[in-house]
Amino acid sequence: MGVKELMHMTRDEVAAAVQEFPVAVLPLGATEQHGHHLPLGVDIFLAEGISRKVCEQTGALLLPTMPFGYSWVWRDIPGTVSLRQEHVEMVIKDVAHSVSRYGIKLLVLVNGHDANNSSMKYAARELMDELEMPVVYLFYPGMERMLDEVCQSPTWHGMIHACEFETSLMLALKPEWVQMEKAVREYPEKPALYGKSTISLGSMSKSGVYGDATLATREKGEKMLQYFVEEMSALVREAYRETLKNR
Repeated sequence: MGVKELMHMTRDEVAAAVQEFPVAVLPLGATEQHGHHLPLGVDIFLAEGISRKVCEQTGALLLPTMPFGYSWVWRDIPGTVSLRQEHVEMVIKDVAHSVSRYGIKLLVLVNGHDANNSSMKYAARELMDELEMPVVYLFYPGMERMLDEVCQSPTWHGMIHACEFETSLMLALKPEWVQMEKAVREYPEKPALYGKSTISLGSMSKSGVYGDATLATREKGEKMLQYFVEEMSALVREAYRETLKNR
């Protein structure tokens, strides 16, 4: 099954695809630092790469990736582009309203950036009261299992950023953009007021890495990638079955 990529399709091809399987996938990324060994587009590459494989397995329509997210903590680092949280939410809602007009019956959000999770949740809740089309939002379902089974290093207080997890996935999806010779291990001290004040990630790490990127491998990334694609594809099929039942 080939990928139905909206950007490369004509209006007639999109109309036919919607008739065949009226499900669309919107990858959500961010443009922000990921240490000295990874590009600023990590969250874009991962969200889009996983979404592409999910669409290939399910037949869903792949929408263009949203390249910007809520990246306030890295706002002073060159290259960062950050939207306000409410703007991320509104973009999601506008996309949902747009695709629902021409027959999409289910919108799936595939997120590669942790700080977008709140925007996804609240957008989906508001859209429930505005549209008949449901919205499902996914962020590495089963991630804890993969961290336990595949990764050798602990997370930094449960967070993933430029670490073994993300670096391994990049090695599986975009190895040409990974500079492993620059990968480091860093676990910054967590201030008592972190999470209770405006103390941010951007002021705590020297390298921008939160975890141990040196342990990343392509093999780990491929194993996790396969798991996430299978899990997400199953969830897309389940969500569509529920959509049909409720129509």
